[in-house]
Amino acid sequence: MTFLLFITTQWKWGFILRKICRSRTAQLIYQSMFCGVGIIGILASLGLFHGSFRWDFYLYFTNLSNYLCIGIMFAELVQTAKRKSDDYVSTAPRIKFVAMMGIMLTFFVFNFLLAGNSSEVFSVNSIILHVILPLAFTIDWLLFYEHGKVKISNTFISMIFPLSYVGYVYLHALILGFNTSIINWIGSRPLIYPYFFLDVQQIGVMGVIQWILILTVCFAVFSLIFTVLDRLLKKIA
Repeated sequence: MTFLLFITTQWKWGFILRKICRSRTAQLIYQSMFCGVGIIGILASLGLFHGSFRWDFYLYFTNLSNYLCIGIMFAELVQTAKRKSDDYVSTAPRIKFVAMMGIMLTFFVFNFLLAGNSSEVFSVNSIILHVILPLAFTIDWLLFYEHGKVKISNTFISMIFPLSYVGYVYLHALILGFNTSIINWIGSRPLIYPYFFLDVQQIGVMGVIQWILILTVCFAVFSLIFTVLDRLLKKIA
């Protein structure tokens, strides 16, 4: 009897959760809140809370990954608003996965690798872009997207984003003639090297290559974990 009661209770809560996940109203509320916080995050990344324009905003992976996620969420909001019935969100699922991997890379690299050396760890800008939006974007995928759709190939496709960023950073450095006298907005390092693990001057070419390989492997493993999670969520849904 107790076992039957447990099964009934679990089924009931599972049914309620699935109902919420497909709820158009719940999705509209969540997406609207994300977009609202996202706008604040964009303004913060441009220097709003520092009282001056942060002119180097375009060079940081944190900002670029957040901008991509905010754009996707706005697209979700538009699609959901146009939809008349309850259903899972279906806005660009492959791009959603790529963006989610990118934003979670932002979350983990900053909070476990960079935060100890950052003077802005508790700033509004940092909390929104490194914690709130990355976690909220991932929760959106966990709750409102239909699972069992992620392919193994998505793991390798998602790696294009961070590796392209590395190319973007060094192309930018080449355009500026690798001029280390140009200091970033914070005044902490040369503009051409936004992160220490890309700073050839500080850790050398081999040091940069080693860090890129380490982060690439970690990123691939992390993507595979989410691919497996997608399969598991499909089975328990």
